[in-house]
Amino acid sequence: MIATYKILTAQDIQLKVTRIAYQILEECPADEEIFLLGIQGSGAELASRIKKVLENIEGSPAVHFGVIEIHKKSPSTEAIQYSIPTQQLENKLVILVDDVANTGKTLFYALSPLMTVQTKIVKIAVLVDRMHKTFPVRVDIVGMSLATTIQEHISVILNSEQEGAYLS
Repeated sequence: MIATYKILTAQDIQLKVTRIAYQILEECPADEEIFLLGIQGSGAELASRIKKVLENIEGSPAVHFGVIEIHKKSPSTEAIQYSIPTQQLENKLVILVDDVANTGKTLFYALSPLMTVQTKIVKIAVLVDRMHKTFPVRVDIVGMSLATTIQEHISVILNSEQEGAYLS
C-alpha cells in the first residue's frame, strides 16, 4: 500500500491562493488588465479563486477568467482550446494557472496558442512546483516548492471534504 501524506490543508491552500494573488499584483504593472487562464480541472478552480481574491483587493485592475482545455496525458494529440479567444490577449497580461507543475509538459503545450499573438507579459502560477522540469518552462509564481522523487505523485483535491494537496 502506498502511503499518502497531506501536504496542504484547505486553509493552507486558501493562504497560498491569497499570497499568489498579491504576488501577481506585486510583479505586474498596476494599470494592466489581468487575464487568468486556468488549466481545466484544479488549475481552473485555482484561477477562479485567485480572481475572487484579486477582485476584493482595493485598486486591483480588471481581472478576466478563462479555461484552457488540454489533454494532460498527451497534449499534442488534441487541439488546445482557450475559452477566451487568443486575439483578446493581444498586448495583455496573461497568467497561466495550474495546480501542480511537474515536468512542465502541460504548461509548455498550454502556452502554444499564445505563440500566435503578441502578449505583453506571460507568467505562470502554480500551487505546487515539483521542480522536475524536462520542458523549457519556468514557473514564476509558486504557492509551494517541493523536492520529490520522480516516483512520487502530488494530487490536489478542491471543492470537497478532502480538500488539500496530497503526496503519495
